[in-house]
Amino acid sequence: MKSKQGAIVELPGFLGKKYSPIEYQKIVLPGPQYLISDDPEYIRVPEAIAFREPVQPGAVRLYVYNVNGVKEPTKIDRKITAVIKNTGKGVMHLRMVKYSSQKPSTNYFQIGKQGLADYFASTGSNVVRTIKPGEAIPIDEKLEKHVVKYDELVHGFYEFVIDQPGEVSVVQTDLKTSGPAALKRITNVLPPKSQSGAGRGVFGVSNYHIVTEGVLDTKNGPAELTVADGEKDPWVVGFESSTGKIAKLAGNYGVIYEVEMKWKSTDGKGLALVTWNSRSDDNQWCGGMAATMVMGKGKFDAGIIQLPSDQLITKKAPEAILVQVFPPAANGEEQTIKFTYSPPGASCLPTPLIFIPIDMKETSRL
Repeated sequence: MKSKQGAIVELPGFLGKKYSPIEYQKIVLPGPQYLISDDPEYIRVPEAIAFREPVQPGAVRLYVYNVNGVKEPTKIDRKITAVIKNTGKGVMHLRMVKYSSQKPSTNYFQIGKQGLADYFASTGSNVVRTIKPGEAIPIDEKLEKHVVKYDELVHGFYEFVIDQPGEVSVVQTDLKTSGPAALKRITNVLPPKSQSGAGRGVFGVSNYHIVTEGVLDTKNGPAELTVADGEKDPWVVGFESSTGKIAKLAGNYGVIYEVEMKWKSTDGKGLALVTWNSRSDDNQWCGGMAATMVMGKGKFDAGIIQLPSDQLITKKAPEAILVQVFPPAANGEEQTIKFTYSPPGASCLPTPLIFIPIDMKETSRL
């Protein structure tokens, strides 16, 4: 077992085959109101509201994924920022629970991978910000200061709590205007589905608990767990206020999956968990994949792991990424594998998770 955790390994002739699907039950967990701004992904006009949705007192998760797409009559620098307005009657108190903010960049894979890592690692803040009724403040002060050049992605992933009803907006404006000031003068909310984007709105699911059915036994060969494929695991639905219509979040980006799986070894073998870019041949946007997971303990320590860890992306078969290795119990008894997964931003889905029985003494393949 010479390969390091997160490293790219080559598995010629193995990837792309159909392996036994790991069946599971999907339980919706209590979680925050979930908002995502990714439609239109590319904001083509110099100044506009790209997202605007009401929120209720309580916990809120917000995923900002928007690009400066202004190129006519010329490419110009912009500001893309998220603001919250207090629509209640009392003073709003806002406290950040999870915070992930990336510098705008055209390296979408790096932003998506690092953004998830920072979100998982975030421990929140004890700072409480106040917003008077009718007033608005930036949700992320860093976005107020960034210069967003043409084709650069703004990526923010936040979880916060509020105690008054509010309205969250994502705005694109000039560099001199603050988000709250731009909010006061902009009246138009851009229509959705301009060219690309996973979706926007308030969605009814933010957290899933995945419990696999039965017990995976190494004697039965490789098995595959697939979530966020839009079929076996359908896209979550929500509501988009500007159109008054039901919205689908194509990709379930920003949804957190807590996975629990039972396994045993009746033949003395261990399990290697790998993932790969199963969509690499679909189109030009799917040529790479980069992810981040929180992985339970196995041969490697538990913790946050960027995938791959030894380079930016994995491209296509025969490349796979070694996520974890699970040694068998000495007496062959059942064990439980636990990990946290969220669909990786900027990557095409699904990203299958394949469990491969291996001889723990073998070093030739992994």
